[in-house]
Amino acid sequence: MVWLGVCAEGLTVPVIFEDATMDAQKYIKEVLPIALKSGKKMLGKNWTYQQDGATPHTHHLSQKWCADHFPAFIPKIRWPSNSPDLCPFDYSLWNELGQVMDWNYVTAESTLIE
Repeated sequence: MVWLGVCAEGLTVPVIFEDATMDAQKYIKEVLPIALKSGKKMLGKNWTYQQDGATPHTHHLSQKWCADHFPAFIPKIRWPSNSPDLCPFDYSLWNELGQVMDWNYVTAESTLIE
């Protein structure tokens, strides 16, 4: 499992999980701090964090962490309906990323991150 953030300024560092299970506690501990640090580095102080409807994202503890830490955050009760324009990862970016990878070179986690 991989978490990756994207914005107009580029991509975040990927977070790769050997164990493909994810819960709210793992998301809060291992993903959200990287999202916050990357957002600040790429965008400064004025930006909004948007996530999808995955169960770890909608958990009340994840929602609270986001509200408490991000400069702005779209809570689950305010998410717009699914749209290719608003959810590009879900509709095309993961596919595009997979197609441009040199899978002969990517043979381990370290080369995938590189």
